[in-house]
Amino acid sequence: MKAFRLPPTLAGLFRRRSINRAPSPLLARSVPWISVMLASLLPAWLFIASTPYVPPFGFLALVAWRQLRPGLMPVWAGLPLGFFDDLYSGQPMGSAIMLWSVTMIVLDVIEARFPWRSFALEWLIATALILIYILVCLGTANLAGAAAPIGVLMPQALVSVLLYPIAGRIVAALDRFRLIPIMDIGE
Repeated sequence: MKAFRLPPTLAGLFRRRSINRAPSPLLARSVPWISVMLASLLPAWLFIASTPYVPPFGFLALVAWRQLRPGLMPVWAGLPLGFFDDLYSGQPMGSAIMLWSVTMIVLDVIEARFPWRSFALEWLIATALILIYILVCLGTANLAGAAAPIGVLMPQALVSVLLYPIAGRIVAALDRFRLIPIMDIGE
């Protein structure tokens, strides 16, 4: 004999819910910003290398947050987060501000044009943005006085593109964390 099961739409109505619990607005708003800033600091914490092969974790986190939750961070978020990244990345001041702001605008246009995307398309978009970001950072650094050939960036570009899905998973875990129901005493 088969057991009776409720349809999935009705099963959600009878699921156990906690009374007097809601996500913290402070936590929900601050986790994306803080995680991108901590990711910008991460390459300096790992080690110092003579060649760039550590991915730009801050940029990966920014793109991952924007693709996971498009309306969570405003389009102008590239300016302050890019400024923070410029302070710690070693790039000429203003390069991340410009690139992160342009990236946010491009992702906003893509979101408006293609609201439903697959994982493959999102990874392709992220790959294009990451490669353009790394190449423009190289050009900006070379204009400021560095003399690095383009071949030096191949390991960093490859590692960045391959680590993007992992960055997306970490951002998804942080997204679940920021929405944890916490005691709501108000009302």
